[in-house]
Amino acid sequence: MSVAVWIAVGTAIFCALFASRPRKGTPAEKKENLVIQYRTLEENEISRELFRKFKRHQTGTRCWRKENGRWVIKDTPFTDDWSEEDYKVLIDCLKDTLEKGGLVYAAFVEGSLKGFVAVLPEIFGGEHRYMDLAAIHVSEDMRNQGIGTALFQTAKKWAKEKGGRKLYISAHSSVESQAFYKKMGCVEAKQYNQKHVDKEPTDCQLEVEL
Repeated sequence: MSVAVWIAVGTAIFCALFASRPRKGTPAEKKENLVIQYRTLEENEISRELFRKFKRHQTGTRCWRKENGRWVIKDTPFTDDWSEEDYKVLIDCLKDTLEKGGLVYAAFVEGSLKGFVAVLPEIFGGEHRYMDLAAIHVSEDMRNQGIGTALFQTAKKWAKEKGGRKLYISAHSSVESQAFYKKMGCVEAKQYNQKHVDKEPTDCQLEVEL
């Protein structure tokens, strides 16, 4: 999503900018003897320095698109990365998530941030009782090490404890990202959040039971 989404959509879905895209580039080999530490972040530690060794970069060539009611794969080359302005908005939004009672949970390797997930505290969608998985990212150098799965499962557990019934994800449509979400048990959302759709029409709107 564009940086403007975080600001324009408002508090309820402001973190949708980075909407829930576990980034994948060239598949990495499983690292042996890798020690990963997981913990909840505190507001006072979220700064640009925290992301100093975080590699956001992702490239891809194919994305899912819905045409005439059917999902098809299209050749759609892309390269995603974050500018300094993107980082500034990200930091502000993660802090705001914590201020409002949401979750920001992170993975560290040798003291450096290598993955994080954020869930907004609001419940929406009537009987679906959705909670918005606003962001999930793993550093390029630590993908395919199980970090994304661990972060996702923690997000589900937290949302359930807070009274949610489902996680809602406005997710990048790349084949790689969608394969991750399918592995996590996600399906197409039964009720779309129109604000997400309007701001990022090529995203796939997903849900997963808690």
